[in-house]
Amino acid sequence: MRQFILILLLSIPTCVFSQNAALPNFTGLVEKYGAAVVNISTKQAQHESLNQLAPGLPNIPEDSPFHEFFRRHMQPFSAPRRSEPRSMGSGFIISADGYILTNAHVVETAEEITVKLNDKREFVGEVIGTDKKTDIALIRIDAKNLPLVTQGDPEKLKVGEWVVAIGSPFGFENSVTAGIVSAKGRSLAQENYVPFIQTDVAINPGNSGGPLFNMKGEVVGINSQIYSRTGGFMGLSFAIPINVATDIANQLKENGRVSRGRIGVMIQEVTKELAESFGLAKAHGALVVSVQKDGPADKAGLEARDIILKFNTIEVENSSDLPRMVGNTQPGTDVPVSVWRDGSIKKINIKIGEIPSEKTTENSLPEPGKKPKISNSLGLALSEITLEKKKELNVKNGLLVEDILPGIASQAGIRSGDVILGLNSKDVKTVAQFNQLLKEIEKGRNIALLVRRGELNTFITMKLPETDK
Repeated sequence: MRQFILILLLSIPTCVFSQNAALPNFTGLVEKYGAAVVNISTKQAQHESLNQLAPGLPNIPEDSPFHEFFRRHMQPFSAPRRSEPRSMGSGFIISADGYILTNAHVVETAEEITVKLNDKREFVGEVIGTDKKTDIALIRIDAKNLPLVTQGDPEKLKVGEWVVAIGSPFGFENSVTAGIVSAKGRSLAQENYVPFIQTDVAINPGNSGGPLFNMKGEVVGINSQIYSRTGGFMGLSFAIPINVATDIANQLKENGRVSRGRIGVMIQEVTKELAESFGLAKAHGALVVSVQKDGPADKAGLEARDIILKFNTIEVENSSDLPRMVGNTQPGTDVPVSVWRDGSIKKINIKIGEIPSEKTTENSLPEPGKKPKISNSLGLALSEITLEKKKELNVKNGLLVEDILPGIASQAGIRSGDVILGLNSKDVKTVAQFNQLLKEIEKGRNIALLVRRGELNTFITMKLPETDK
């Protein structure tokens, strides 16, 4: 019996019992690079309280840390009364002459920006440019000889290795949290241009825009968002790879805007069943659902039902890979594309076009001062799209999201400017029809909205509340 127990113990990995095994020490990293992390606060128009703007929301006290978190996502309907400082997020210095990287959502509504350094000095921040598609902003302060971070290579990150975040969660400046890389190349709903780094580092409101370090003290990402059902940290944090952010920052610095490629197709994931039906040996690539007339893909001869296997000689493993590949390609470039068509591989050259400015979408929204009408439990202000918009989007029907209150729809990722094409299996044509379909669905059930954003269609799911509030 004694011998049997010894054999069992020996079969267990020795690292479990090792007295010499030590957890990593982050003190040197923080001491060396923590000074390059900044706190960003803003002055922005203060509106009525959350409960005045959205009576359906729970009563959230103004001194609650979640009050600012939800208020930031509010699309206010009332006129501003005054401005006052609100702590918003974090950032980090990337050049000694004052250039700072942060998230676009940290500064997008700011009237004034204050940047506080680790040594308590404060500077006025100037926005050089923002890019909503990647949630990157480049700002600058008038200062010299500043401490700065060292940038690393996210491609060399390994799942399971330690990473460290420094930021200002809930306004607590220079807070340090640590964890491991949980996954790489994550695709999130409505985020088509970022292969996110997933970690279990504790990230909360106020950490946005702060750096994610590897154990060498190199910045490998920008902490951007979390997955949460409560508004607080739940073990799922996502960071924008620093190489993506640097490319965006360089374009913003040089041109004040970001240029992205487009080919004019609608795509979807290739499932095992679809692969079998098309005669593919494995499920990979991006299935072309439709091709925009006279777009770059159409002119090159790409057809609906083609499966894009390679873009510029790079394998397309998942459909979510393609928007990033195309978007990161300089407009005007001729790119070879390999597609699966009628049981064989065909090679096509596509001249990459450019994604139009986001102003097109903004112009379709209501004029400032007009109060959109919220007419459903999702907190959506909807209107039928015009005939011109239908032609532009090449759709037969749809409802424009003019505005949105905080709630299940906004948490699921619905945005102002989206066009809702369907609810579950039904096409939607009028606001009244949409609201009636919604009322007929049992409370507490999951629903799926077919949403058009830019050139892409996607289903966004959400769960209806159990009871009316």
